[in-house]
Order: sequence, then structure tokens, then C-alpha cells
Amino acid sequence: MCGRVTIQTPALAIAREFALTGIRTALERPRYNLAPTQLMPVVINDGARMLDAFRWGLIPSWAKEASIGNKLINARGETVAEKPSFRSALKRRRCLVLVDGWFEWKQSTKPKTPYLFRRKDGRPMAFAGLWEEWNAPDTGELLRTCTVITTGPNQLMAPIHDRMPVILPPQAQEVWLRPEPQEATVLQPLLVPNEDEPLEAWEVGRVVNSPTNDVPACVERVASQATLLS
Repeated sequence: MCGRVTIQTPALAIAREFALTGIRTALERPRYNLAPTQLMPVVINDGARMLDAFRWGLIPSWAKEASIGNKLINARGETVAEKPSFRSALKRRRCLVLVDGWFEWKQSTKPKTPYLFRRKDGRPMAFAGLWEEWNAPDTGELLRTCTVITTGPNQLMAPIHDRMPVILPPQAQEVWLRPEPQEATVLQPLLVPNEDEPLEAWEVGRVVNSPTNDVPACVERVASQATLLS
């Protein structure tokens, strides 16, 4: 499960980091606790390599109601090629979801303990994602939505949770953004835990538990330095 992320890097810096050609849509402010149904920075595989922002929670084009997106914030990498909600998007509509970090809650503690995961150098990461366009049948409103693909945990993640986002290294990003339809046999080998990315994690305060709290305190390390994982 990946259900909260941070995006503190400005749009221009994200564009430079990922060698993008421009910005279509940018977030208006830093996000310290971005939640599903809100806009996520993405780069879709349309060949333009532009920064955009899509609503988090995939709504397939055939869906009758937008509420299905609330259940499709993640797609499991192991089954994404088989599920009706995702298989067409995997073949034709892939994206990078660009974030600074993500939160996960340690399940074995009561109450659950939140942790922030990020790169050691603080630079943004590219999650493997899928995107769709959906027209509301009653109003005709066009919604552009996305989901984050998850996989099993790497060594850093395993003590906290049994799932993590797929973090794509640069070479895999290029494959993922190919505009042409791609077969699952090409894509699924990319959907694995990233052991090479220099990541770290630390315990954060429970202020992050509520998605209405989107403040710097959400990413601050709790007082004990012993909570740092790397």
C-alpha cells in the first residue's frame, strides 16, 4: 500500500531532474502529506515528456462512477497485467509519478507507527504509474487520473511493511515512457523492489495520520535519532 506521499521539490527543479521539456501543470505549493483524490505530479507516455498533474486514484474509461478511483490508488505489480482495471493502461498508458518520499505505517505497533521513506540525498524519485482519462457520464467532465504500482518490500522496507512503490531507475524510466504499446513481458521485469536506490527512513509524528494535515510537521523526524533506518 502506498497511500500518502510528499512533493516538496519545485516544479522547475523536477523538470530539470528528469530532463523534461516543459511544464503543463504544476502543483501550487509544496505538499507534505498528499493523499488520494488529490493531484499528483506525473509524466505520461505521450512522447512529449512534459510535467503534468493527474488526480490520484485511477478511473478506467469504462467506469460508470468516479468513486471506483478511491479503490484504485495502487496496482499490484504481480497482477497488473491481468486485472481488467489495469491491463489496458499497462499496455498503452503508463506514467512516472514524481515524488520526494512516501509514508508507511508499521503494522506491528499499537497504535501503528508512521515512517517517512525517501532518497538519502533528498532528490525526487520516479514511481511506476498508470494513467487514464474518464468522462463523467452526467456532466461530461474530463478527469485525468493515475495509480501507483507497488511490489514487495526491499531490505529497508521489510521491517515496516510488506509492500512498497516501484521506484524506476533512469534506464527503466525510458522503457516505461515509450509511447508505443508494450507487452507485459517487457514491462513486468521492471516491477521489482529497488535495492540499488540509496534510501533512508525515519519515524514521524502522528500528525501525518490525518490527510487534512498537510504541514511541515508531517515530515519531521521524532526526537529519538534511533528511529533512522538506512
